[in-house]
Amino acid sequence: MHVLGIETTCDETATAVVALTEDGRGLIRANEVLSQIAEHAAYGGVVPEIAARAHVEVLDRLIARALDAAELGFDDLDGIAVAAGPGLIGGVLIGLVTAKTLSLVTRKPLLAINHLEAHALTARLTDGVAFPYLLLLASGGHTQLVAVRGVGDYVRLGSTIDDAIGEAFDKVAKLLGLSYPGGPEVERAAESGNPERFALPRPMLGRRTPDFSLSGLKTALRIEAERIAPLTQQDVADLCASFQAAVVDVVVDRVRVALRSFGPVAGHPTALVAAGGVAANGALRRALAQQAGEAGLPLVAPPLPLCGDNGAMIAWAGIERLRLGLVDDLTAPARPRWPFAAASPREAADAAG
Repeated sequence: MHVLGIETTCDETATAVVALTEDGRGLIRANEVLSQIAEHAAYGGVVPEIAARAHVEVLDRLIARALDAAELGFDDLDGIAVAAGPGLIGGVLIGLVTAKTLSLVTRKPLLAINHLEAHALTARLTDGVAFPYLLLLASGGHTQLVAVRGVGDYVRLGSTIDDAIGEAFDKVAKLLGLSYPGGPEVERAAESGNPERFALPRPMLGRRTPDFSLSGLKTALRIEAERIAPLTQQDVADLCASFQAAVVDVVVDRVRVALRSFGPVAGHPTALVAAGGVAANGALRRALAQQAGEAGLPLVAPPLPLCGDNGAMIAWAGIERLRLGLVDDLTAPARPRWPFAAASPREAADAAG
């Protein structure tokens, strides 16, 4: 089984071809990613109109490149998977319309994939992780702790009540005058910084529910930066190191609480899985590996090229759904918002008052 994956939800245009091997594992035959960092850097963030135009200009060429790299043609494919949301609606529409056209012309099944579900299932592509497992999904737009019980069966144990972790990193980078994208720049500066210089808060630490809050931490860092301005290069490094250490402490604590919440909704987890762009952060990976080890679990995090948005995760999610017969028709909508995990009993009770 071979599936073409198309990803255009934000600022990467990505295509891939992934195969399902006879032993049920995934094999990436091709994985093409074209980043738009240069186009957005001057603005300090993603500009939706620029992103959409960039997708239009390169998507056809990138699909052809992926097929050439895999040494396959459209006739060799068993399905066409595309990220149908959540994301910037202009980019989502470009990928979805392209995939629908290819599906119609080639008569191959269309698989409209939730971008977040694709992140959630990446560990099964790279490491063959069995269900159920605890997922930390952390990116520029999302921060969630999810019990992954099966394909299409996800229970949200906790989430952020304000900023996503990646969003907080980007805002801190902008505040400190670092370049875009902010996450890698903050991590790089933190390497030469003193994480104990600034006593930043650890929001939600010790709370009984595994939710996150980052806005207060971000504000505290701004206050410290304004207090000692103008900033030297060492000041920036120390602020980044202190901020990153606070985020790591919060994440580890929230994961610990989520592990305690996991059993009643999903049984015993097979692994702790980290996915999304923030999962590329080395300090966070090391801390999560230690926490997983203390819980008697392996930490599974994708290789760095698969942490960010990519076509391979879309293709693999397509394979997971295709082999269960979960295909879509040409009426599949583009969704700028698309929750992929159901509320946990605790969240449902809180929502009901």
